Amino acid sequence: MIHKIGLIGFGTVGRGITEILRDKKDYLKERYGFEYKIVAVADFAYGNVYNEDGLDMDLLLKQAENKEKFTRDLVSLSTLELIAQSNVTTWCELTYTDLETGGPAVEHVRTALRAGKNIVTSNKGPAALYYDEMMALAKTHNARFLIEGTVMAGTPTLNLADGPLAGNTIRKAYGILNGTTNYMLSEMEKGMAYEEVLAKAQKLGYAEADPTGDVEGYDARAKVTILANIVMGAGIRISDVSVEGITKITPGDIAEAQKQNKRWKLIGSVELKDDGSIEAYVKPMMIDLSHPLAGVMGATNALTFSTDLVQDVTIVGPGAGKIETGFSILTDLLRIHKGY
Repeated sequence: MIHKIGLIGFGTVGRGITEILRDKKDYLKERYGFEYKIVAVADFAYGNVYNEDGLDMDLLLKQAENKEKFTRDLVSLSTLELIAQSNVTTWCELTYTDLETGGPAVEHVRTALRAGKNIVTSNKGPAALYYDEMMALAKTHNARFLIEGTVMAGTPTLNLADGPLAGNTIRKAYGILNGTTNYMLSEMEKGMAYEEVLAKAQKLGYAEADPTGDVEGYDARAKVTILANIVMGAGIRISDVSVEGITKITPGDIAEAQKQNKRWKLIGSVELKDDGSIEAYVKPMMIDLSHPLAGVMGATNALTFSTDLVQDVTIVGPGAGKIETGFSILTDLLRIHKGY
């Protein structure tokens, strides 16, 4: 089978997965028997393009790199029309995340699933806000809704729980789920105040001009919601996760942690209690230096699974990046391929 792939959004992640699919085409065919064509791309800035026989990936990447609109294989179809009417078998939804309404991504996903097309996404909106609905649609229309890239980008997290850790009862999942805040807390240990560190993070591109989603813990809260619902089947809503960011942490707090041989981390956690209830939160915590999470510095992410059979398992890796997040899309594409 030759998979027909479509991309909704051709920003950082869209270009990342395109580069991977272009550069590893021979390897993926030889190693996994995975053959594919990118036949459609929809992007509000560059335009909507479609060629059922495959698009020119080099041209798409070149024009996007130069901030030029697409010039070849342009179509007048709207994005929703293109999703439903094209010969795409798997759409990759890679637009911006909106954790209030889900943004246009929700309708993109709904339209694809109703048309019987698989969805792979790194967009936390549909996954955190409408997971049950999306899974029900996928089941009804014999499609897949896969979201590995929504938590810790390309570092295998959801796949770890569902794959190598299968058979374990996971009682708790907790860790560093936001690279921006972890970088800031790491820098504050060097004596910098919060405002100074934030300005530095923005200059380096770790923090957005409006850093609210990161520093107030909202990004991590969405990931905790996804972990709770997928790993533990909790069925919770994003509003069920209490949240506190790092904006109130002072140099004095940093110094006090150091005196206690501890280190501040913004921790996202979901735990299955003995009575069957779920406790889920995001908040700054002082972590003992002996814990694996304490040594994770900079923009790196980490997550610890507490299990019944192998105790605590901690995975550490990047939580963002063009190729890293692009890889998460590839892992889900390969899961779909193996299903065939």
